[in-house]
Amino acid sequence: MRILDLAYKDIQQVLRDWKSALFLLVMPILFTVFFGLVFGPTLTADQKKDPRLPVGWINQDPEGLLSGSLESLLNQSDVIRPVLLEAEKADQAGALVDKGELAAVVRMPPGYSQAIVSGQPASLAVIANQTTTSGRTAVTALDTATGRLLGAVETAQLSVETYQTRVGVMEDAAREAYFLQSYQAAILAWNQPPLTIKVQPATGSDPAANQAIKTSGFTQSSSGMIVQFAVFGLINSAMLLMVERKTRCLQRLLTTPIRRAEVIGGHVLAMFLVVFVQEVILIILGQYVFGVDYLRQPLAILIMMVVLALWASSLGLLIGALAKREDQVIVLSLIAMFLFSALGGAWFPLDVAGKAFSTVGHVLPSAWAIDGFQNIILRGLGINSVLFPAGLLLAYSLAFFLIAIWHFKFE
Repeated sequence: MRILDLAYKDIQQVLRDWKSALFLLVMPILFTVFFGLVFGPTLTADQKKDPRLPVGWINQDPEGLLSGSLESLLNQSDVIRPVLLEAEKADQAGALVDKGELAAVVRMPPGYSQAIVSGQPASLAVIANQTTTSGRTAVTALDTATGRLLGAVETAQLSVETYQTRVGVMEDAAREAYFLQSYQAAILAWNQPPLTIKVQPATGSDPAANQAIKTSGFTQSSSGMIVQFAVFGLINSAMLLMVERKTRCLQRLLTTPIRRAEVIGGHVLAMFLVVFVQEVILIILGQYVFGVDYLRQPLAILIMMVVLALWASSLGLLIGALAKREDQVIVLSLIAMFLFSALGGAWFPLDVAGKAFSTVGHVLPSAWAIDGFQNIILRGLGINSVLFPAGLLLAYSLAFFLIAIWHFKFE
């Protein structure tokens, strides 16, 4: 209960200051609108027709049984679209990926189909820059398509074995015909699933208008500003902690029955709640005002909100522990905000900044926080796509917390 009392006291002090509302709500909304309108995405003609990630397709096994099926599965993907490349351009595939013209390139080598059907080891050659989100997403989609292809082959082989146990010995021609029939049925089942789900908005709004919002810059700016102001919004909480140390309030607290761990826990809980409530408000605004579809995976978004608030509160504790004066709190908060925002992709997608910038950006926890949000709202992925970014944010949170405790002084 002492932790809750101390957290309640901190929150009351934060809310008494009118500037808190400015930094916690008004500024994030204004920045979201600004970046959403000014830095909206510019799409090429091909992207407007088909917004899926372009993936180069090099088929060096054109007569193989599996080549046409894999191309069909790639065309059926909701994430990537195959772009046919001549076999002669295989040497240029890496350059096309490095330039960002293609998210990845997949090449089917000669004899691939025969090797897979006969049970011999064979693999597709994939070129992708997995330091970028588009590269990782493309590789995941390629793994899905390849898994379906190999699953169809395995299904056909099991079907032949089952049928052969019933009818006895089969001639080679009959076995091949039955395998081909079973394989084609399995591929057709992937292309035409017996059950499909179609999402239709129940608000009666114009679907064309909804599409215009989805392709606007708010998908980038909304998640980016949530991360940016989660850091800067801690300025008041960190200031309270520094002032309590400066005025020896923390020392006087230790003369009461409250323990040191409870003092730190109360301050961290207050910071966590401030950031979490801010996230809730900004996500509601993003969902219902800016048209960003956060609620398509509510549990995944909740996971990202919790780990982001944990990381931000650990950072706030560190700033409060390091700062000795009010101006130092402001300077450290500004440095943290600009560093994590600019390099972490809060202002613009890291994918468009080049390989080196994206690699550096993903050293920072803010980049992984934005990746987690955008895997849901931009790339249409499921809850599994946020587990890795969330795990990294938890690791950063623990590291910042331990450093803060190491430097924390009550006097």
